[in-house]
Amino acid sequence: MNIKPLADNVVIRATEAEETTKSGIVLTSASKEKPQIAEVVAVGPGGMVDGKEIGMTVKVGDKVIAAKYSGTEIKLDGEEYTILRQADILAIVE
Repeated sequence: MNIKPLADNVVIRATEAEETTKSGIVLTSASKEKPQIAEVVAVGPGGMVDGKEIGMTVKVGDKVIAAKYSGTEIKLDGEEYTILRQADILAIVE
């Protein structure tokens, strides 16, 4: 099943959270933070949103940093995705 976002929405899939800290401390699943870096899976067409023309600056395959608690989390075919507005994407990781 495919997800096709509308307007300026973007579908992202979070990358795996780090298992250890830089100093070598192993983290339990309870102490891991929600990862902020994600991969773009699908991008809406943009267009008119709230009376303004919105062009999409992200594309499928981009690694992005999203606002921490933004978007709507969904589970589809055993995978977890987040659907959020392009405005909730803070940066593209190059």
